Amino acid sequence: MLSRTVCGLSTSIYIGLIAALVSSAIAFILASIASFGGRVADGVVCWLIDLVMGVPHIVLLVLISYALGRGALGVFVGISVTHWPSLTRVLRAEMLQVRSEPHIQCARSLGSSWVAIAFRHILPAVLPQFLVGVVLLFPHAILHEASITFLGFGLSPEEPAIGVILSEAMGYLSSGSWWLAVFPGLALLIAVLLFERVGASLRRLMSKEGVQQ
Repeated sequence: MLSRTVCGLSTSIYIGLIAALVSSAIAFILASIASFGGRVADGVVCWLIDLVMGVPHIVLLVLISYALGRGALGVFVGISVTHWPSLTRVLRAEMLQVRSEPHIQCARSLGSSWVAIAFRHILPAVLPQFLVGVVLLFPHAILHEASITFLGFGLSPEEPAIGVILSEAMGYLSSGSWWLAVFPGLALLIAVLLFERVGASLRRLMSKEGVQQ
């Protein structure tokens, strides 16, 4: 059980890390489009944010995973395309604030394109918020991967995953084998809380640095 739990956590962490990075990249691209693409682009991105946030994550994850034939690909794509709205909203607000600063207007008047400005000036300014967003997305991605796998719409039963272990353990709870579900679930909870703690600490650190500056 310890071996399966460790292997399951490594699988969840791997999928969660890649999905969080992809979702964060989507958030940065959409926030850049909203900030520099004009009023119409901003309205479309805000509408997409409200649309995705209006539907529960688990429902979207199940639908996307089922449409892609379940498995690791469905889990990865589902998590990647459903966890970007909150970070997009934060990055959009930061980019709009940085965009109004004098040195950005000066660079624009000198002929720099918005793409060049975004990568040379905007990205370094919003990088702290971006890194915090990636770290905070990570535990949510891990937890949702285990959730849809537990429901039977994620990884296949042959793969080592916490969701698979918990799903199998449900059949043994009535016989008194409670440890088959408690210890893997506790390991998942500890991993999620640790990464969330890291993200919260990083956010406080960035806030203190911003106040000092």
